[in-house]
Amino acid sequence: MKLQILQENINSAVGIASRFASTRAQLPVLGNVLLSAQKTKVSVCSTNLEVAVSISIGAKVEKEGEISVPAKVINEVIGNLPGGIVDLSSEKEQLKITSPNFSSTILGMDASDFPKIPGSIGKEKAISISRDELVKALSQVIFAASVDETRPVLTGVLFAWEKGGLSLVATDGFRLSQKKIKVQGGNLPKVILPKMILSEISRSQGGDGEILFELREKDKQAVFGLGDVVLSSRLLEGEYPDFEKILPKSSSIKVLLDKEEFLRTVKLASVFARDSANIVKIKVLKDSVKVTAESGMAGNQEAKIDAKVEGTGDFEIAFNFRFLEEFLHSVVGEEVKMEFSGESAPGLFTDTSDSSYLHLIMPVRVQG
Repeated sequence: MKLQILQENINSAVGIASRFASTRAQLPVLGNVLLSAQKTKVSVCSTNLEVAVSISIGAKVEKEGEISVPAKVINEVIGNLPGGIVDLSSEKEQLKITSPNFSSTILGMDASDFPKIPGSIGKEKAISISRDELVKALSQVIFAASVDETRPVLTGVLFAWEKGGLSLVATDGFRLSQKKIKVQGGNLPKVILPKMILSEISRSQGGDGEILFELREKDKQAVFGLGDVVLSSRLLEGEYPDFEKILPKSSSIKVLLDKEEFLRTVKLASVFARDSANIVKIKVLKDSVKVTAESGMAGNQEAKIDAKVEGTGDFEIAFNFRFLEEFLHSVVGEEVKMEFSGESAPGLFTDTSDSSYLHLIMPVRVQG
């Protein structure tokens, strides 16, 4: 392999790929990135066997070939080089990197040991999704996914295809986020995708305004095409909870609040709630909401927010302040609606400017 490439381009590609390389020592090759030069481009690939990435970048290729090298090493070397042309060449299992006044040799491994990963997406089988729509939707659901590995299906996001649309759902058993977006031609089975690949999509920049999605049922794999980047992931296997059952069909109390004022009040309450299991109490009054928190060590706090209230007043319910805060950060509009049907029933939270987004939070039972 012998080629010339811009430092800025290879640095960006290696930076992305190194996030997917595994740090586990059982299979050393998984800690590597694969560099593969063909004709006028170089593919930079990595995988941890659960998720994988392949990035294509233009290069002046003199000799085709491939080699895998440690992700951490090449990322740090390339990242510290000045901008401009970088020469890459490989011989046997060594990669030589040269630029003006610099030369480095990195010990690599035989490319044939590297796992095969998708390097392209079948456009005729793929579904086109608006990049902006998907990135926004992911920001509204990913935070509700579980971090508890004992229930793997809850650590991912459910993609439920509907007629003319796609419903994204995430839950950790204490809260649930659902966002619906419009998609053409999505007649596919429900799948659960790991959070890691979706987080990578969320941070993706630019592109041509669309993301291609291909489901490879036989391989139990989902593939996303983002311009020159191909992301692939295994599907999480298992039965996703029947979340439709817990969505409230009606509510006895509806409360409209200013989002920023509510968020500020929750943050103030968190100063004291942190010492008492993160609990904040919300009391619904006639035309306002009272938010309280207390700590045996730090003191207590009480704040009132003006609100439009429908239904019976003098209703009190308690929540984990972190769940309220994370929901409020995901809200785009200026006003939020809270709906309650009982002190032990989940609260329904919505953004009044976005009818396709809803969030449920289970209340905390407070003694006394």
